[in-house]
Amino acid sequence: MDIASIVGIVVCFLLVIYGIVGNELDFSTAHTFIDPQSIAITVGGCLCSVLTGSSLKSFVAGLKSITLIFKNPTINTTEIIQKIIDLSNVARKEGLLSLEEAAGELEDPFLQKGIMLIVDGTDPDLVRAILETELISIEGRHKANIGFWSTVGAMGPAWGMIGTLVGLINMLQNMDDASTIGPAMAVALITTLYGSMLANWIAGPTENKLKANNDDEMMVKEIIIEGLLSIQAGENPRVIEEKLKSFLAPVDRGNVGKDIGGGEE
Repeated sequence: MDIASIVGIVVCFLLVIYGIVGNELDFSTAHTFIDPQSIAITVGGCLCSVLTGSSLKSFVAGLKSITLIFKNPTINTTEIIQKIIDLSNVARKEGLLSLEEAAGELEDPFLQKGIMLIVDGTDPDLVRAILETELISIEGRHKANIGFWSTVGAMGPAWGMIGTLVGLINMLQNMDDASTIGPAMAVALITTLYGSMLANWIAGPTENKLKANNDDEMMVKEIIIEGLLSIQAGENPRVIEEKLKSFLAPVDRGNVGKDIGGGEE
């Protein structure tokens, strides 16, 4: 589980509760912040608007994608680079065909696919084209989920404002009793609160986390493409190491290639 996402969501909720109950933890008025009609018009209206602009399949996939922010990323960039360097040493010593056996031990299907293309003697330009096509397809699916939460983040406050306008209209139609104006105004504003929370507590952070995960995965796949093409071109493992390490931040580069052979210092 990704602790950062869990802590962020829980602490944000607790801070809002603290703002409601105050230092004395007075929960007697907390019920005034719960209004089923406001929830229906804000959350329901927002989700229905998103559904209107998408297919049912993509809508369901978008909703499910929130679970991805709670999963620890399985991408280890330095480990992938090290594997590619190890493969380059194998290819340099035993030839490209020897990579077929090594490919069977790989857990990354993208890297495995690229290795098999090389072993089959596929033209380098075609290898790049095939892998980049798959990369674009993966990124497209990611962006669909990111776009879902971006739309939710935009629609949430808008439907909160619609709920507020509905509440204000109802309030203005019942101005005869001055004692009802305050409570009615409070209920009207609750929808704006719900819309803002939906956008800034759930949708916005989910969108940002999915974007970050996508960027990390795309970088790793670009590293794989460059590394495999370098192996196919017969480049020195030391050259491949330096080429791939350029993708990393300087602080992470020392963890790669400590046991690499095949090149001169």
